[in-house]
Amino acid sequence: MERVTLTVGAVAHGGHCVARVGDPPGQVVFVRHALPGERVVAEITEEHPGYLRADAISVLEASPDRVEPPCPYARPDACGGCDLQHVAPAAQLSWKAAVVREQLARLAGLPDFPVRVEPLPGGTLGWRTRVRYTVDAADHAGLLKHRSHEVVPIDRCRIAHPAIQELPVTGRPWPSASTVDAVAPSAGPAVAAPDGDFDGPIVERAAGREWTLPAGAFWQVHPAAADTLAGAVLDLLEPRPGESAWDLYGGAGLFAAALAGKLGTDADITLVEAAHSAVAAARDNLTDLTGLRVVRSTVEAAVVGSGRGRARRGPALRGPVDLIVLDPPRTGAGAAVTKAVMAADPRAVAYVACDPAAFARDVRTFRDGGWQLATLRAFDLFPMTHHVECVGLLSRIPLGG
Repeated sequence: MERVTLTVGAVAHGGHCVARVGDPPGQVVFVRHALPGERVVAEITEEHPGYLRADAISVLEASPDRVEPPCPYARPDACGGCDLQHVAPAAQLSWKAAVVREQLARLAGLPDFPVRVEPLPGGTLGWRTRVRYTVDAADHAGLLKHRSHEVVPIDRCRIAHPAIQELPVTGRPWPSASTVDAVAPSAGPAVAAPDGDFDGPIVERAAGREWTLPAGAFWQVHPAAADTLAGAVLDLLEPRPGESAWDLYGGAGLFAAALAGKLGTDADITLVEAAHSAVAAARDNLTDLTGLRVVRSTVEAAVVGSGRGRARRGPALRGPVDLIVLDPPRTGAGAAVTKAVMAADPRAVAYVACDPAAFARDVRTFRDGGWQLATLRAFDLFPMTHHVECVGLLSRIPLGG
């Protein structure tokens, strides 16, 4: 493969930095395993009409923020799970804050919006409570290369929870399996199963209660994430007695439960979730919330409506409502849902975002509708990776504001 010498520029969304080939600078290169300000020799891994992708394979001039990766597989042409193991922990927080600021400036029209990424307790290793391994043609479980289906054999994953690292996953064959899923729940032992075929449920603890869930159900992967996000949502929304709330993309009901802790068990709260297993988990775990209504539906159908022509049905949810929690998938809520949320006339919206670009696009829609991003908190829920979680408070711009 072609090798080029690059002077590395700013960080970009996706776990890489931006550089340009040649002198004067020409084609854009998105380079991994590098840091801003470094001079590196990079190997081109992909060619596209408008840009190149590359891996820094040697460092000619190193950044002071560069460290030796603690995992031997966190290097070019190896495991693609961690993007930032070569970056000092404090610099990882600065890297992610810069990405969020850039996305808000470019996509939401909010230049210089203040962003600080907060670390979670426990450090940068041994935090991941859910790991999916891929089984190769020789029946051995490993992890995938970056942007590839090629399996990298490993001894253990350093960011996995210690209980997962101790499971006999990589040291034995897995015939007839395509993946192996491992989970380390809040309560009870870690478990692993081929193709997610677990024997029974697990127990998680968050928001002051226990949750009995299918082992393969969605749950935050950092041990401190669920309580951190629930606490941030409550801090931003400041729920008041007697208020009503919607929990959209509500999953098993983490935010609904947190809101009920402030509003009361008989508070008018509606949870909307499409996944059958999550809906079942919410109904099973939140039976004490007498005011809770659980709606199995896509959020778009619930708040916008569905169908066309004579078959068109109106939304199942109609405002007004006082508080809304939005926790969409990585693609974001989208313009239709965002506009329906504004039309419901809530006092405040807490937007929980796992992708800063999608979040910024939706913030732009809010702003176009006369709303503002009043406050933003960002959390390092995924140390050693480029991922960052944001919780934003959105509210109407006051008249004359």
